Amino acid sequence: MDIKALREQAIEATTRFFVDKQGFSPGEDSEDWEDEYRRQFERLRKRQAAMPAGAPPRSAEGGPADAPHLPELSGAPADKRWAERLRAERLKEIPSKPLRDWLAGAWLAAKDWIDTRDLAAPQLLRRAEAQHAEHRRRSEERARALETERQAQAAASAADRRKVEAAGITAEGLIELIDVSPRTTAAPIKTKLIELDAGGRSLRVFETGDAGVLAVIETGEAGRSEYAIERDDQLLADLKLFARVQAAA
Repeated sequence: MDIKALREQAIEATTRFFVDKQGFSPGEDSEDWEDEYRRQFERLRKRQAAMPAGAPPRSAEGGPADAPHLPELSGAPADKRWAERLRAERLKEIPSKPLRDWLAGAWLAAKDWIDTRDLAAPQLLRRAEAQHAEHRRRSEERARALETERQAQAAASAADRRKVEAAGITAEGLIELIDVSPRTTAAPIKTKLIELDAGGRSLRVFETGDAGVLAVIETGEAGRSEYAIERDDQLLADLKLFARVQAAA
């Protein structure tokens, strides 16, 4: 599996997704772009893994490679009409389809096309190639950073699983520790730490407004009950570790 090619396809698909949806693509350092990039990368990775050997290449969208894509331009109505004509003519001067697609998604203001109307075709091509190269450089740097982050998260998850297995931490064992923890006065519930299910019991454990208190909401055959236990640092650490393993599963 060619990771570099997958990254490039995911970058292209991410940009196209936002252009199709909202007419522009947010910056590569935005959370929205990162989330969509991860989704596109995983989608393309699964599709490539399932693709039979020797299958013909597909575009990032999985559709015909030459499908036209001309998003609406912004600007005054007269400028937009003029710029649309200029865009249609100037895109024909760009021999590379990936570059045409990128330019159509990147130059979204009528002014972008009107301001370059007097450029000769070679000058337009050089400007487009320079901007596209810079865009790809930034995008690929961001994609590499995200891939490094993903690998680090996977390594951390694997390390957490090994810790859980080595310590013998289970949902049943954590529930038993909660059962023997000293009860205390309730405090306002804040962040949920974990949900434990075992033996027909379901326990949701929360941090509270009191740093020394954990809240528990339990449901089961006996009904629903709420109670508070004294915080134990080791129990809290085990709960958080088990919760991370649950979330990564």
